Amino acid sequence: MTTTDFFATHPVFSLDEATQALSPKGGRTGTVERLKHHVRKGRLRLVTRGVYGVVPPGVVANRFVPDPILVAAAMRPDAVFAYHAALRLLGAAHSVFSDTAVFTTARRNTLSLGTLTIRFLAPPKALSRPRLLRVGTRQVDHRGQLVRCTGPERTLVEGFRRPGLVGGAEELVLSAAGFPTLDLTLLQQVLACYKVATLWAAAGWFLERFRAVFHVSDAILERFERRRPRSPHYLERHRRGGVLVDRWNLILQDEVAQAGGGVAR
Repeated sequence: MTTTDFFATHPVFSLDEATQALSPKGGRTGTVERLKHHVRKGRLRLVTRGVYGVVPPGVVANRFVPDPILVAAAMRPDAVFAYHAALRLLGAAHSVFSDTAVFTTARRNTLSLGTLTIRFLAPPKALSRPRLLRVGTRQVDHRGQLVRCTGPERTLVEGFRRPGLVGGAEELVLSAAGFPTLDLTLLQQVLACYKVATLWAAAGWFLERFRAVFHVSDAILERFERRRPRSPHYLERHRRGGVLVDRWNLILQDEVAQAGGGVAR
């Protein structure tokens, strides 16, 4: 493959990818020298060690901000995109959010790309066993590259677990309401891994709110209800005030309780 063809099909790439595709004389060292030449010419930007972004024509290299999802995928081949990044990849994000969160078994420091941030997170302990790492995940196409992200069911649970990483609980509810479908069996499988009553309650409340959209039966809601907390719990522990949703023993912030319709009590 020629350098021009490689750049055209790899807007962001790792040094290993370039070495394998270009196979220059001198191997990895020869690749580094070739890439340095293009960096000096302003055709490439060194994003972080071992990762390069192709600068579009007419753009000044030091002002170019590459796609954070492609950057994270190049940095960590085992990347599983989660939280708001997953909402974006699933085509459901309601608002713009500057953080891109990635699950990876090898942690790396947070990377800043201008006003954007990539956060590398260890997989949740409840799903950290090798056989559980990919539960509720799927591959999606992003700018011609296959990347892995949490699917709708796991994204919903992870978002309720850590609302700050999904742009807030209101953003999660408004976004998740746009999912084409939810696999209710898979949703329960993910919740069973966490064994957290508040997450069962939050998911149950969401399903009740959008039961017509996702074709949720009374039997399913009753199954979730049996796993709710025994006493009222805040969805977001650090916040106080809000609305108590009696059926679910769940206290929601007003804007969350009203997201997508009237308050469900």
